[in-house]
Amino acid sequence: MKDHGRTEASRLRTPRSLVEKAGAPASEEQLLEELYRLHGRVLFAFVLRLVDDRAKAEDVVQETMLRAWRNLESIDPRRGDPRSYLFTVAKNVVIDIWRAEQRRPRLVTDEEVLAAQPVEDRLDARVDAWMVDQALERLSSEHRAVVDHLYYGGSTVTETAEALGIPAGTVKSRAYYAVRVLRAAFEEMGMTR
Repeated sequence: MKDHGRTEASRLRTPRSLVEKAGAPASEEQLLEELYRLHGRVLFAFVLRLVDDRAKAEDVVQETMLRAWRNLESIDPRRGDPRSYLFTVAKNVVIDIWRAEQRRPRLVTDEEVLAAQPVEDRLDARVDAWMVDQALERLSSEHRAVVDHLYYGGSTVTETAEALGIPAGTVKSRAYYAVRVLRAAFEEMGMTR
């Protein structure tokens, strides 16, 4: 790998030593800028080969630099090249992103797969509800009251009889005739379910 004219000593200097040689103590911002100036392009090229997506590579480099900024004291040329530290951090960020993506459900974009999936059709339910309302309107108020209590209220025959103040036999009779009228109404409307 080409070093583009850098000597081993210049490549191993930390941003802190470079900035402090200019005469002023190095701020963290200056250190990070120098670190990015020295290693940013090479780091981006390395990450781009790992993720094969320019936007994601930029995000990884940004996260790598953020982690480097949080741990500036860890970057010591006596322990190794700062570039290798950055590459290791970047590789770990890529692994973290990959693991997170594996845990999340994937968005399916294949049109054939999407077309094969059953879709809840709310229109059918609305049409069915309208048809039931229309059929119920054909019942007398006495028959509709029995249907409401038995089928919609979940009441027993005895409870319905008590609530309406009629004998249980009358409840059964009205329920029977109401079901017949509803069935005929559904057949007229073409509802076969």
